[in-house]
Amino acid sequence: MKRIFVSLDESRCCARNRAPTAESRIIWEYLEKGNISPHFDKMSKRWLKEHFTDQYVKRAQESGYPSRAAYKLLELQEKDHFLKLGMTVVDLGAAPGGWSMVARDCVGKQGHVIALDLLPMDPLPGVTFIQGDFQDEEVLNALLTEIGDRPVDLVMSDMAPNISGQKSVDQPRSVQLVELAWDCARRVLQPGGTFLAKIFQGEGVDDLVKALKNDFQTVKLRKPKASRSRSAEFYILGIGFLGYTT
Repeated sequence: MKRIFVSLDESRCCARNRAPTAESRIIWEYLEKGNISPHFDKMSKRWLKEHFTDQYVKRAQESGYPSRAAYKLLELQEKDHFLKLGMTVVDLGAAPGGWSMVARDCVGKQGHVIALDLLPMDPLPGVTFIQGDFQDEEVLNALLTEIGDRPVDLVMSDMAPNISGQKSVDQPRSVQLVELAWDCARRVLQPGGTFLAKIFQGEGVDDLVKALKNDFQTVKLRKPKASRSRSAEFYILGIGFLGYTT
């Protein structure tokens, strides 16, 4: 069922009391419920240890971000300066909200951030949240209604597939998610706009980047330091959308 609401409650804005991040809460709830196999492998234990000692997880707790992913966007912004005051931003796959928070702070009160996700997301002041699948016509219409006459300056996606652990499965799904995000973005992005999306390195990426170069003045590939070094993820940044040609 689709939920649409506008966050207005300032008291819900990122408590600065070292509360656990959203991703940490999910992991702890999973463990506390006993949902852990006796065959829990060493790699998974190592990942948990790495997660809870990760400098970006700790910084997210201290700064009130719901996940460490916020620091990836902050690094990308520091390098390429694509978020500006007054912009209208669409955040696909926004939950738990770290990227939306960063975007909101960058675009200011004159800007507008619209977040979409299948999963629920805690209300964020200054962010409009639409719950649902952006491939659904009803959800897309809700997005278009919320955009109204505003020109959309940036569409961004930090979406990743549910990880199976099999590269042959996960990597093509990652490419497909970027293709879906771009299909949505091209419907709303104004000429000159920017597109940012996460993808996993592998087959199909070069062809996708080549295709995007036909749609943008500049296409850059970025891997922020906040991305774990062993991760295959990186980010495609398209700047200067050329718009449709006839």
